[in-house]
Amino acid sequence: MRLKYFSATALGMFSIAMFLSARLQAQVVQPGTQTNGSQSNNIITAVPFLLITPDARAGAMGEAGVAALPDANAMSINPSKLAFLELPYGFSASYSPWLKSLVPDINLAYISGFYKINDQSTLGGSLRYFSLGQIQLTDANQQDLGIYSPNEFAFDATYSRRFGDEFALGTTGRFIYSNLSSGQFAAGQQTRAGKAFAVDVSAYYRKQTVMFGKDAIIGAGANFSNIGTKIGYVDGGEKFFLPTNMKIGGASTLIIDDYNQFTLALDFNKLMVPTQPIRDSNGNIISGRDPDRSVPAGIFGSFSDAPGGFSEELKEISISTGVEYWYNQQFALRAGYFYESPQKGDRRYVTLGAGLKYNIFNMDFAYLLANPQKSPLANTLRFSLLFNFGNTK
Repeated sequence: MRLKYFSATALGMFSIAMFLSARLQAQVVQPGTQTNGSQSNNIITAVPFLLITPDARAGAMGEAGVAALPDANAMSINPSKLAFLELPYGFSASYSPWLKSLVPDINLAYISGFYKINDQSTLGGSLRYFSLGQIQLTDANQQDLGIYSPNEFAFDATYSRRFGDEFALGTTGRFIYSNLSSGQFAAGQQTRAGKAFAVDVSAYYRKQTVMFGKDAIIGAGANFSNIGTKIGYVDGGEKFFLPTNMKIGGASTLIIDDYNQFTLALDFNKLMVPTQPIRDSNGNIISGRDPDRSVPAGIFGSFSDAPGGFSEELKEISISTGVEYWYNQQFALRAGYFYESPQKGDRRYVTLGAGLKYNIFNMDFAYLLANPQKSPLANTLRFSLLFNFGNTK
């Protein structure tokens, strides 16, 4: 298998030949199939594997869930929800073959765990590992450089605290490691693994109420993730933004009776990194802003730097919506829809899934339904196992 790896995170299929002969500083979102399943996008970001939702429950609900009721996988979508978990400790494991309709050996693995210090505070930790399988390395002259297995991972440590019965805040520290080139030389420079540090800041609100004459729980959540240092792959070379992302949303859970429960969730996502400007044949900017900025300037400027103005900024917001049905808190059915503007990636697909809960054990499954001729994410599967221990606090 030969992947196209170009500069900074092209979430998709890359050519190591290009990776070894061009700007090897980071994986760049380029035209073509990306590893997050999108098509061409003019937002450049490193390590976009951090944007993949590993949790099969959220994956089955169209990637929505920042405000859904928490479980042991809450760290992957909104760490602040950990403070509302009732059992004292637990862990989860998730796995997904990625882009398997294109190549057989790319996959994402994710493990996480939590421990409640007391009724208000919870600690969590997780490891996200993204493997790009085995590739044949070649140089610019197509000389064989051997077999290599590029990979990336992120380790997280989280603290979440509840304030009263309805509100919680969470913060996460993250170490990111991206090893794509095996120390090969490109353009006369030796490449190295990229390293970066980032933080997430999250919030979660939920309130018990009554809707349509039935008990209900309404929630709102926000997670600002991957706020951190830029990452590069060559000493003294160009560095690229992390995929700093804003995810906000709401959810409503209607408890019909002792056996039936429905949840409806809606999330909005936006990358908080510079949008690439439009340039003339000489490279001069004719519309938009120079993306070579500091991290704070890139984050705050990401809401007003699109060359097409406000209308283009709106196109950079993707929408996730999902529904979940539980029967007797033992069996769940889920469905969802994800929408992204055709000019900003064009990911549009339906998701389906199911869940099974027995004693301390949960098992979730998700399936992505899309046209195989149009979406490299078609037929993507996600699996999650969750374990909860101890007595309810």
